[in-house]
Amino acid sequence: MSRPRNFTKILITAGPTREKLDSVRFISNRSSGNMGYEITKAALKRGYKVTLISGPTNLNAPKGAHFIRTEGAGDMYKAVKKNFRSSDCLFMASAVCDWRPRRIVRGKIKKGPKSVSLRLVETPDILGSVGKRKDGKVLVGFALESSNLVKNAKEKLEKKNLDFIVANRMGKRLTPFGGGPTDVTIIDKYGAKESIANTTKARIAGRLLDKAEKIWQEERR
Repeated sequence: MSRPRNFTKILITAGPTREKLDSVRFISNRSSGNMGYEITKAALKRGYKVTLISGPTNLNAPKGAHFIRTEGAGDMYKAVKKNFRSSDCLFMASAVCDWRPRRIVRGKIKKGPKSVSLRLVETPDILGSVGKRKDGKVLVGFALESSNLVKNAKEKLEKKNLDFIVANRMGKRLTPFGGGPTDVTIIDKYGAKESIANTTKARIAGRLLDKAEKIWQEERR
């Protein structure tokens, strides 16, 4: 499929965020960053200009991408905000922590009482924020659900003003984490739904780029 003339710059986020508790501890999640990195590699092969904003991972930055390393949700929000305007498409593949400790302690919290209370506050809603100022860009989100996969993904699709969403289910047979094969369900704003089973993230990345290109073309006819 030929690429639309004006679709040239892609912004991708990948990996987890780390929300500091003290100078040595943090709250995070199991995201490996593989999906975002595979989308980056596939986009570079198609000749796109790619900016990859990545949380902490063990992966090497893909050659040819403008690479921005971030740690916390606040850092990632600032980087997305700075680069979103000049991009044609955003793949928000990162797993941003929903909460962070209200207060970061300097140094290391010493072991003391048998129980400790931790007060959390919400992190910035990066995807919701950019969805409010979409301005004709293609916006792609990701959702990880343990139940009601399609229902919850559709709600996120509408709430965040996305063009399509890529939904993963937590299950015993396949895990969405790491570099192995996985299952995804792609749901778009037109109501179309596509399930892809037991497929590598590299192949899924190609399918997602095809989908983004198609939506870009349809909206410019």
